[in-house]
Amino acid sequence: MKPKVQMKNGKSERGFTLIETSIAMVVMMVAGLAVSSLFVFSMQNNVGGNERALAMAVAQQQMEQLRSVSFEDATMAVGTTNATVRSADRNYTVVKTITAETNANGSSKQLRRISITVTPAGGAHATWTRTPVTVVSLRSTLSPGNFAVQ
Repeated sequence: MKPKVQMKNGKSERGFTLIETSIAMVVMMVAGLAVSSLFVFSMQNNVGGNERALAMAVAQQQMEQLRSVSFEDATMAVGTTNATVRSADRNYTVVKTITAETNANGSSKQLRRISITVTPAGGAHATWTRTPVTVVSLRSTLSPGNFAVQ
């Protein structure tokens, strides 16, 4: 039972006990810790989204460079190349894979599949924020021929 406190004007009032106050403080502390961990998670997620957006910009820039050259250019040769690109004060690992497409009978389609994978390199952030971004495109020659993708 809560003790009654006699006031100067003759009215009595009841107050909170020390136990009730302690329990309320513990509940508030648990809620505050939950909110703070959510805040940290959202900050990391925003950083990861920013890294992926910048990686996508690098991938698109690399793809545009390949689209600007002729089909017979040496940069369009079948194979895989690895490079490190610096953009927006960050390093990115770029893997370009160019493969020749063929018909069911094995004849060439004069069509190349270009796959560019960009991964943010290093940094102080968690590894899950450095997930790779992949852009895939098909490129054909201007010569007449069978380019149907099957």
